Amino acid sequence: LIEIGRGTMIADGANLIDADYTSTSFRVMPLSVGPRNFIGNAVAYPAGGRTGENCLIASKAMVPLAGPVRSDVGLLGSPCFEIPRSVNSHDRLDGINGEAEFHRRLRAKNAHNLRTMALFLVVRWMNLFVITLFAMAAWESCRSNGVLVIAGFAVGSLIFSLTYFITVERALMWFRSLRPQYCSIYDPYFWWHERYWKLMAPLVGVLNGTPLKGVVWRLLGVRVGRRVFDDGCAITERTLVAIGDRCTLNAGSVIQCHSMEDGIFKSDRTELADGCTLGTGALVHYGVTMGRSAQLLPDSFLMKGEKVPREARWGGNPARPM
Repeated sequence: LIEIGRGTMIADGANLIDADYTSTSFRVMPLSVGPRNFIGNAVAYPAGGRTGENCLIASKAMVPLAGPVRSDVGLLGSPCFEIPRSVNSHDRLDGINGEAEFHRRLRAKNAHNLRTMALFLVVRWMNLFVITLFAMAAWESCRSNGVLVIAGFAVGSLIFSLTYFITVERALMWFRSLRPQYCSIYDPYFWWHERYWKLMAPLVGVLNGTPLKGVVWRLLGVRVGRRVFDDGCAITERTLVAIGDRCTLNAGSVIQCHSMEDGIFKSDRTELADGCTLGTGALVHYGVTMGRSAQLLPDSFLMKGEKVPREARWGGNPARPM
């Protein structure tokens, strides 16, 4: 029941929703996304969305359900408003001259993706192999004191997995930091950055709300201050983020130091000064600076390049002074 037009790109954090519920029943409806659309992160696209061809739906934007069908525009905010679909300066960065060059780049990217898939499987298989050895050793030792052995196996497996995946992520970057980028999605750097996303350390969320979350962030390259409370923040480019002392990061908040717009990948640093607060479900984009003791309200979207003054209180989508 879901139809996606040719050339449409959908971010990992977007959701296509073709079910509609009431207090007594539900129904499933056809959902269609037009060709050459881009749907950003944290977008819920429902059946009946009024978008046609060549639309860019920005992160956290509300999809229009009434009015004329939007085509050849960008949509931003909640409720959404129209923005330019593309920028002329992007054309010179695509680096593609003609159909033959495009297909050559596409074949190269597919080959790179296959190598990434193989590497991903090897990394996960090695972790599973060692955990299986731990489980076999625990099984052999269960006869003496089963409760302690099972508890030790659970803790030991978690510590090993975290250490293993953190080492893999850092080794992928040669134990260095990322640098801000501005390039085409057909550039080999972007292919490598996609590999970085695929091999990012999982299991970090099991430490939400504990002092150990900050320790793991530091091991992953985030510059984290003292007494930071993190109840479930997600950080996509760890080494591009700096978080000051006594900050509060609520559940579902996101610090996203990149964007993809009309075939262009951009990334930059984001900095939260001492005492900042990110509300539940808030999203902070790249190139952002939040001053000392600044607050971002729940479910807000702080746009790229914003400079929030100290002790300011911002909210909304896009966020603005409240």
